[in-house]
Amino acid sequence: MAYKHLFVDSDVILDMLFKRDPFYKYMEILVEDKDVYSLQLSTSSLVIANINYLFTKKAGAMRSKEGIRHVVNLIKVLPFEKDAIDNALASPFTDFEDAIQHHIAVKHNCDLIITRNIKDYKQSTIPVLTAEQFLRTL
Repeated sequence: MAYKHLFVDSDVILDMLFKRDPFYKYMEILVEDKDVYSLQLSTSSLVIANINYLFTKKAGAMRSKEGIRHVVNLIKVLPFEKDAIDNALASPFTDFEDAIQHHIAVKHNCDLIITRNIKDYKQSTIPVLTAEQFLRTL
């Protein structure tokens, strides 16, 4: 299957923003080549809020705002609505936040989740890969 609509989880966005070796380079390639491969990258408003919290703690509010502006210019932000909470509460996921992300991705017809936290997505109904694994499919 050719994956075209990718849901990007917070850990890989943070890899890119913090330039965490060796992971950030895969996300940078994905972002740079998204138009070449006709990919739509999406994340959730919850991910953006989580990134802001973590980035502000590490780099300060000003750098966090700059990083968030950069991310939202590259990646579509999907809404976080109550049905995601309801579905997450009813799901077999052990990690509540990942369950929410999964249900947002499914609702918005994403056909793949990109994360480094694959183990917490065992219950996913759509495929889950790391950015590195996904790039090998292109």
